[in-house]
This record gives sequence, structure tokens and C-alpha cells, in this order.
Amino acid sequence: IIDLISDTVTKPTPAMLDAMMHAKVGDDVFKMDPTVNELQEKAAQLFGMEAALFFPSGTMANQAAIKIHTQPGDLLFCDKYAHVYNYESGGAAFHSGVTCKLIDGTRGMFTAAQLEEVAAGNPEIYLPYSKLVCIENTTNKGGGACWDFAELEKIEKITREKNLAFHLDGARLFNALVAKNETLQQYGHLFDTISICFSKGLGAPIGSILLGSKQHMEKALRIRKLFGGGMRQVGFLAAACDYALDHHVERLAEDHQKAKEIGAVLETLSFITKVEPIETNIVIFYVDKTIGDATFIEKMKAEHILLTPMGEGKIRIVTHLDYTNEMHEKLLQILRNFKG
Repeated sequence: IIDLISDTVTKPTPAMLDAMMHAKVGDDVFKMDPTVNELQEKAAQLFGMEAALFFPSGTMANQAAIKIHTQPGDLLFCDKYAHVYNYESGGAAFHSGVTCKLIDGTRGMFTAAQLEEVAAGNPEIYLPYSKLVCIENTTNKGGGACWDFAELEKIEKITREKNLAFHLDGARLFNALVAKNETLQQYGHLFDTISICFSKGLGAPIGSILLGSKQHMEKALRIRKLFGGGMRQVGFLAAACDYALDHHVERLAEDHQKAKEIGAVLETLSFITKVEPIETNIVIFYVDKTIGDATFIEKMKAEHILLTPMGEGKIRIVTHLDYTNEMHEKLLQILRNFKG
């Protein structure tokens, strides 16, 4: 089986498992797990932020951040493709009671001018208070696209002028950093809170982290408990994330290269109508309507290759740690020989 549904399908490497099995652990609800404490301190230092808190999932970390920055009835600005709006089960409304104002960006990314336009003016009494801007880097539904950092700086300036909090859903931020040669400190300086997922491109089995000020993380600790995210001897999992941080970041460039090679082959095929620009490890493409996305996915499944539909006729391929060179060559061959 060649599983390209997501970069979340990876298994821990033998070295990662060894790190997990030798982790020092304690009860994290009482802040007594040394491995978790070390990971939180390490992540905060890497980003140049005050504090960090370990979470079981990126969705919970994002939802905690939204709740930190808002009150029920407030307004959140995000792109129409944003993960916090599309793929978190309506959590912003359910947990925080906020409304999402969707911005019509390109591939999951809007401009500072677009934000300025929708956030302009003082609200009338019948309008919600504008409180938070969320961006996602890289963009999932946008095909692994990376934001332009200069544009993020312009957006950050607007958030300060309008007293809006600024949150980064950095589920695949390390992919962006590798692709754009940017630094963690750049992002830590720009955002109020940042969520990072270790179970996507970095290959950990579970785990995310939320970064911000000490005050924000104290609030996040209570929110995590409220959401049912209090964990006990979770150092076994934190050790996997720490290992991923040390050993699986630079190799993301290999995933990016494979994705671009897949895209290059797709571009040569007559039944492929469009391939989105490829910057990182996500390939989004469209097949001719005479075949259809569902039929294409089923025929690839018959070849033991698993892909995922993204709606609107989109098909997604995601390269990852467990996608080997041998699998890669086999996929390219099957694509070249595909018959509708």
C-alpha cells in the first residue's frame, strides 16, 4: 500500500520509538512530567516566546487559542479555506461562540488590503466585536502554499492598529520554514499565539504545542482541562515530538522534492486538467470530467495507491516520511501508464 492520503499516516521510526520508551515521565496534570516540561521550554525558546503548552491535537490547540482571544459573540477573521473554519467541526462556534468572517483569498491566503477592507470602521451596536485574525501556514486546502512573510508583517501591523489578536495555525509551519528558508524567531516575533503539529510532516504519532505569553498559556492550561485535554504520563508522546523536532525537520525538503516530481509528471498527462502550484509536500490536481475524481481515486486504489478527495473536483496527494524512493518510482510509473 502506498498511502498518500496525508502526512499524518506515518509510523514512528525505530529511533523515535527508542526515545519514547526511555522517556522520563510524571503526572503532567500536576506539571510533573519532566519530558513535557522540557519540550515546552525548548519550543518556547526556539520561537523566542515566553511559554508553551503541550496538546494532544492541533485542533484542540487552535480551539484553545481562539477561546483565549475571544468572548462569545466576537468576530474572527480567516480565509475561506482556513482549517479552523473548514475542518475543526464548527469548534469556533461551539466552544467559543464566535462568528467567522471569511476572506476570499487565493489558495488559503488573503492580503493585508483585504483584511483592512473587512476590518475597517468602528462596529455599530448590532455588529460583533472584531477580536482575532487567524492564518494557516502552510495552507492545507490551498495545496501546501506558503504565505509571503512580508505580507504577514503588513497584516500584523493592521492587527496592532485595530487591537486584534493574531494567531497562527502552524500545523505545517516547518514545511514553510524549509521551503522559504525562514526562521522560528521570525514567526515568534509576529504572532500572539502559534500552534504547531508534530504528527504531520514531522512524523510523531500524536502531539501539538501552543505557544504564546505566560499569561496566555496559564489561560490555555485551564481551557485544555475544560476541553478534556489534561494528560498524565504523556512524556512518552512528548519524547516523540522532541525527537521529531531534532531529526525530522531538514528532511522535509525531500518530501517537497518528491511532490514537485509528482506534479511534473501530472502536468504531462492529457487527462489532468490542472495542477496547483507546488511549494511543499501537498499536490492538488484535477482530472478530466470524463474520468472524474471519484473514478480516478478508485482506480488508483486498485493499484494499492491511496489518495483523498478535497471537494470541488480536487484530488490531494501528500508526501511524507514513510513515502520511500521505491514507492515514489512506482507511483510515477503508474501515473504515466494510467488509462481512463
